[in-house]
Amino acid sequence: MRLKLSLPKEAKHKQLVSCVGWTSADELYSCSDDHQILKWNLLNGETTLVVKLPDDTYPINLHWFPKNTGSKKQAQSEIFVLTSSDGKFHLISKFGRVEKSVEAHSGAVITGRWNYDGTALLTVGEDGFIKMWSKSGMLRSTVAQTGSPVYSVAWAPDSEQILYPLGKQLVIKPLQPNSKVTQWKAHDGVILNVDWNSVNDRILSAGEDCKYKVWDSYGLLLYSSAPHEYPITAVSWAPDGELFAVGSFHTLRLCDKTGWSYSLEKPNTGSVFNIAWSVDGTQMAGACGNGQVIFAHVVEQHWEWKNFEVTLVKRRAMQVRNVVNDAVDLLEFRDRVIKASLNYGHLVVSTSLQCYIFSTKNWNTPLIFDLKEGTVTLILQCERHFLLVDGGSLFLFSYEGRLISSPRVPGMRIDNLNVQTVSLSNDTIAIKDKGDEKLIYLFDALSGKPFGDGKPLTHKMDILQIALDQSGHANGRKIAFVDKNRDLYISPVKRIGKEQRPIKIGTMVHTLAWNDVSNVLCGLQDNRFTVWYYPNVAYVDLNLLAKTLYEKDGSEYSKTPQIVSFVGNRVTIRRSDGSLMHTNVSPYPAILQNYILSSKWDDAVRLCRFVKEESLWSCLAAMAVASKEMATAEVAYAAIGEIDKVKYINSIKDLPSNESRLAHIQLLSGNFQEAEASLLQAGLMYQAIQLNIDSFNWERALDLAVKHKTHVDTVLAYRQKYLDNFRRKETNKRFLQYAEGINVDWEKIKAKIEMELVKERERVTMGSSGPSVRSSIS
Repeated sequence: MRLKLSLPKEAKHKQLVSCVGWTSADELYSCSDDHQILKWNLLNGETTLVVKLPDDTYPINLHWFPKNTGSKKQAQSEIFVLTSSDGKFHLISKFGRVEKSVEAHSGAVITGRWNYDGTALLTVGEDGFIKMWSKSGMLRSTVAQTGSPVYSVAWAPDSEQILYPLGKQLVIKPLQPNSKVTQWKAHDGVILNVDWNSVNDRILSAGEDCKYKVWDSYGLLLYSSAPHEYPITAVSWAPDGELFAVGSFHTLRLCDKTGWSYSLEKPNTGSVFNIAWSVDGTQMAGACGNGQVIFAHVVEQHWEWKNFEVTLVKRRAMQVRNVVNDAVDLLEFRDRVIKASLNYGHLVVSTSLQCYIFSTKNWNTPLIFDLKEGTVTLILQCERHFLLVDGGSLFLFSYEGRLISSPRVPGMRIDNLNVQTVSLSNDTIAIKDKGDEKLIYLFDALSGKPFGDGKPLTHKMDILQIALDQSGHANGRKIAFVDKNRDLYISPVKRIGKEQRPIKIGTMVHTLAWNDVSNVLCGLQDNRFTVWYYPNVAYVDLNLLAKTLYEKDGSEYSKTPQIVSFVGNRVTIRRSDGSLMHTNVSPYPAILQNYILSSKWDDAVRLCRFVKEESLWSCLAAMAVASKEMATAEVAYAAIGEIDKVKYINSIKDLPSNESRLAHIQLLSGNFQEAEASLLQAGLMYQAIQLNIDSFNWERALDLAVKHKTHVDTVLAYRQKYLDNFRRKETNKRFLQYAEGINVDWEKIKAKIEMELVKERERVTMGSSGPSVRSSIS
């Protein structure tokens, strides 16, 4: 990836250009010390004068009113704030009319910034004041007062905090009164520019120490550049948060969000004082010290999937290469390419007006449909369909170009979603709430409606990343997520009973990815590369979790690596310096899962006997218990030496009814409440009471016996036997109360138990229980 630069042959401004700003993807406004505001039309190459400012007004910075606010007043969204050296800021319309000029600061007003919903404006100046204004230019409050000039300011993604430099320090100040201010030393020289991205929540800073740095929103340093030759005068995030640009003297650099550099250009422009990205993120403009406005387009973006490579060679052309036979195809588009995604045998490309769907089997005849907004910020693919984030809406399309659904989350800003906050599978869409980061909204992909009662999945801490598994049936769909503590949890999408509780399966996880065709999960955990061969084991037999893992040393991936993809049995990891590394994982767990999905249990056992690995046998044991295939589970548990489980499975065979066996299979998986509920629903009161007695859950056993008026003496007898074994006396008042009026006779109790078992066997003989579980464990 690199920047393709273009400079006008002659400078349109006579003096240095201080600031630039895009109104659309093809229209730019620039301001200069020659007091002129010019409009640049990139379609026809024309430059026109919008307004000539007074001779005592030197513009410093401009910022357009945000367009995604849903404002009914179109005129309101077509104004910009212009700060100037005379201590004023000016609200100027698109046509050059000065709507309002406000005396704001003593000395120059250095920067003005609208918040994301357009309800407030921040200004900072040489006098060290930071002030907040209404959108009509009325002073609301003085947010901060410092003793030195403030050169830049940025809003937090939620518009509830602001970021500003204070000398060599960075300060994050919440707008709520009496809230704690976060402040830290960030640079060795005065900080000149900051930016805070609303999508990835990362902070950029640059200063006179000739370095640019990337931070998270807690002030943790993620990247620090090597010193440049000259101070860094401009930094700016691309709208989608995947790239950022850095400007200095005769220097323009394109960087990845993690900090490493894609390309370095050395245009003859003087210092780049200001950088602005177009709304679609495909191009940028820079305000230069020699009176030029430099334009740069992002080209040579690269996508890979299996044996196909796709490269954006021009703004309207892509080259596809099949590395197997070295065949090359050229794809040409009517408009410039904004976003693309290559996965699951399809290339999805969005331009400024249309969406193209190519099949890897045929590159000549794409499916084409028109886009609603033409500002696609994200494309996500799964096996059967793909998701577009276009403007402020979500759209799910099939690969035939048919609109399937459009899920809606009231009050959520859709345009700031990214691959870590939204996930897609064949039947489910998961979206992390940016407003309350403890919530995950889950939607049915086909209807676009929330699952169940519509309540989101709630976690106790803020969630950083979510990912849905891709294989299997909708009822078994799982979602993995990493919280702020870097703990990895897994949870069912359709929550039933105890399974509503997410289970922790990893710690210190920095990045993760599901396999594209099987439910195998990989992640970088502390300094180890970890693969969870069967994450669902957490809901079947948690004791087997450690035996179903594959781990290896991950120090070779350096600091803060990211998993790019997990296709087939190959994992692609990008290191912090931008280099790609590949590692292979065992193909056998995926093969085993395919056998289980096809109910080929004999083939699954043969595979495990051939591979002879404990991890594979452990996966088979858990899969068999989850499918209630107890004969296979018995073989698998025996292979890994879990003799107690083998004996328990054998004891399940001797139970008289199908309901009892199902309950004890659930008990084997640790689902005690479900086991008890199954017995009670089947009318097996004694079995439910005995289940609690065997688990030493005495209070619950007594409650059931009293409620159903049966086997109270049984509970008291087993309780007394339990206390006698430990030479203890009864102290529980409830048991003492019932013991006074009931005579415990073991002969009667045994006879009553035998009678219950006889009744249960008679029910089986009369055909009231199905044979499914008995046949699977016989």
